[in-house]
Amino acid sequence: MALNEANRLAMQTEQLIKEVQTILEDMKAKDYVLLDVQGKSSVTDYMMIVSGTSKRHVISIANDVMEKIKKAGVKPLGSEGQNSGDWILVDLGDVVVHVMMPDARAFYDLERLWRHTDDEPVTG
Repeated sequence: MALNEANRLAMQTEQLIKEVQTILEDMKAKDYVLLDVQGKSSVTDYMMIVSGTSKRHVISIANDVMEKIKKAGVKPLGSEGQNSGDWILVDLGDVVVHVMMPDARAFYDLERLWRHTDDEPVTG
């Protein structure tokens, strides 16, 4: 891949992250963490993890992310977990958003799973 193409893709991913961050802030998502998993995961480059205050809030956050990202011109690749409301994953390609209830988030502890000693997550 040419350097210009890599720079263009990095800029698109950066813009996608900023757009999702804005949506999450607007929806009052709690305890935002962005994990850079480039080179550590073949599935995505970044994982965003947030908590909701209730199952209804978790579902609303995930639905809002999907709806507003579509309006911004990005087609979500899919989502999982809408029926339970404990943990909903929204796959945006280079960015995967995990919207979780605090109990599920503590139990699965994705931050610890993906954290390495040489890097720390970016919190917001």
